[in-house]
Amino acid sequence: MFAYYLHLALRSLRGNPVLTSLMVGAIGLGIGASMTMITVLHVMTADPLPGRSAQLYRPHLDPTPLDYKQHEGSPDPSDNFTWPDAMALLDAHKATRQAAMAGGSLLVRPARAGMQPFDATGRYATAEVFGLFGVPFTYGQGWSDAQDKTRARVVVLSDGLNRQLFGGQDSLGQTVRLENTDFRVVGVTARWKPDPLFYADTSTRQYADTDEFFLPLATAVDLELGVNGNFSGWGKDRAEDRMHSPTTSWLQFWVQLDSPAQVAAYRQFLVDYSAEQKSLGRFQKPATHAALYGLMAWLAHQNLVPDDVRLQLWLALGFLLVCMTNIVALLLAKFLRRSGEISVRRAMGARRRDIFLQLGIEAAVIGVAGGVFGLAIAQLGLWSVRQRPDDYARLAQMDVPMLLGTVALAIVASVLAGLLPAWRACRLPPGFQLKTL
Repeated sequence: MFAYYLHLALRSLRGNPVLTSLMVGAIGLGIGASMTMITVLHVMTADPLPGRSAQLYRPHLDPTPLDYKQHEGSPDPSDNFTWPDAMALLDAHKATRQAAMAGGSLLVRPARAGMQPFDATGRYATAEVFGLFGVPFTYGQGWSDAQDKTRARVVVLSDGLNRQLFGGQDSLGQTVRLENTDFRVVGVTARWKPDPLFYADTSTRQYADTDEFFLPLATAVDLELGVNGNFSGWGKDRAEDRMHSPTTSWLQFWVQLDSPAQVAAYRQFLVDYSAEQKSLGRFQKPATHAALYGLMAWLAHQNLVPDDVRLQLWLALGFLLVCMTNIVALLLAKFLRRSGEISVRRAMGARRRDIFLQLGIEAAVIGVAGGVFGLAIAQLGLWSVRQRPDDYARLAQMDVPMLLGTVALAIVASVLAGLLPAWRACRLPPGFQLKTL
């Protein structure tokens, strides 16, 4: 029976190609515009570390004074950690793994003849960062806690930087000169690119390229290497002391917690730590300002999706609604014009639900054709998004779930649009229409 109804639908649509093209075009434009923005929102809110994100948490302390006034549009200084607070949480060892970190940009001076120096961005971090984030290695491994403490001159290269400097070969033990210091290579990571860079400073481009190197945090501080990100100070410390200052925040801090009980205990630890610092006169705000964010909750807290993207999504969905309204009108006109055919079928024994099913399948066929057209429109829309200068623009790629979702949305939209016209057509009194034939 389905094949028969499909045959009737195709014959009906071929019988009026202009009206069919209008309906397919309308649903395709609406679906294409909507799926363009839905895809952008999908990639911007995707889990950057599937399978691991549920155990990753971002502690939050607020050491700023009560009278601190944040300038409009400037980063919240409490989103980062001061050096004393980060070191205190590290020394407490209350989590399965923990790491303090900051971003940096250094001049790479290649030893290979003919290669010019170039800038590379990377991460200064404590030793557990690799196990914490599950960073895969092609060669070697990260450095040890002991090397952290001794401020060892060691470096872990990304797969891309290793190819650039050593042609992708095993570079363990080789020397890389960053700025004016030689570092020994102890590891090379495999391709690893979480989107967004959830662990980066909130003032940096979090949809930028991956880190090209990792250095021990204490080594970077000891060498006074440049830091990317936001230094927020609220005290009167000398500029040269700001890295170690208790009134300057610049570090990011992440922990791994494996159970709800561990999460609850760590949250209480943060409250207790804040209360202790308040009693010592360092913190002024209530201890309840301490918080613990899961990875996805932290991304939501940072509001990484720009307001213009959300606005464009609502506009696209509004356009889809307008297109569906037009489809309802076109299908109603089309189905009512076939009242004579419908009446003959009813007179020959077809039930109302048979007519309703037949017309519903016709609407679904329009949806399939509109979905295919919508895919082309969506791909064009995503291409235009990728031409924008925004750092998230390169992510505007449609994956398999979005491809299937485009066609599914088109079918659902067309079937919903066809419900009223189909119901209205199958309710026509067949006797009256037969008299006019």
